[in-house]
Amino acid sequence: MIVAILLVLYGVFAALVLPGLLRRAPWADRAPRLAIAMWQAAGASVVISALLSAFAVAVPASVVGHGLAELFEACAALFHDVVTMSSATTWAGLVVGGLVLARVAYTGSAVVLRTRRERRRHAEALALLGRHDHDLDALVVDYDERLAYCLPGRNGHAVITTGALRSLAPEQVAAVLAHERAHLRGRHHLVLAGAEALARAFPRVPLFEQARVEVARLVELLADDVAARRHQRIHIAAALVGLATGQVPAFALGAGGETALTRVRRMLHPQAPLGRRERIAGRLAVTGLLAGPAALALAPGVAAFLVHHCHSLLS
Repeated sequence: MIVAILLVLYGVFAALVLPGLLRRAPWADRAPRLAIAMWQAAGASVVISALLSAFAVAVPASVVGHGLAELFEACAALFHDVVTMSSATTWAGLVVGGLVLARVAYTGSAVVLRTRRERRRHAEALALLGRHDHDLDALVVDYDERLAYCLPGRNGHAVITTGALRSLAPEQVAAVLAHERAHLRGRHHLVLAGAEALARAFPRVPLFEQARVEVARLVELLADDVAARRHQRIHIAAALVGLATGQVPAFALGAGGETALTRVRRMLHPQAPLGRRERIAGRLAVTGLLAGPAALALAPGVAAFLVHHCHSLLS
């Protein structure tokens, strides 16, 4: 029961305190990929803590320890013990864990299916209105508004309007299309879908609400950085200025948008990347967020296993 309480306390701490700490992290814009991983790990750790706290309430440590000693026999014993136990705490743990899993699965499926349906309809419209430009390797749509975005999915592709082509120089067009292809190659729509699913599954939880906003911003920074490997930053910045007012579909990823002007400053005044020690520290933090709750939950079971195993050897 102590482990369950500690896991719940950690989950509450992570949900309420971590958003402020991560949002104010001065290194996030210098390493957007690591920052995205940090937000994902923080969100996953809260869900894992909730599930493991329910597991810790439902299953005694002695049963877990026995399961480590004799895996196959313990699986049957574990199932028998859990089914036959009639204590209120056991069933409460099972119910809570099942509800958390069901909520995450249902909301995640709903987000994926809804966005896939919207993208399919948009792709059908683009097939009628657009034409594929082999030189640009993008779909060109006759539209006066300056837009450039990508439509993710199995047959994902970059899209640019004739308005954008008229207003941007060829170097800027190449840079912005590189940005969109970075979204496609990195499967950033799946990253955004995960953040959206958690925010919808558990509304008004600060960590999930802030993660949805920050991850959306960070994937744009990451795509800018990938494009900057082959194109000059001044061209990316100029393209962002030209596309800043464009409104892309909600289910697509566009180069413009609300963060464009902030990203222009970042392109024109780049900061030094993180050093080796900082990157290692960040990766260790991600690992700790993911493995910490599991290690805490397993500690009583491991202790019970060691006691049982050592007792068997001595006897």
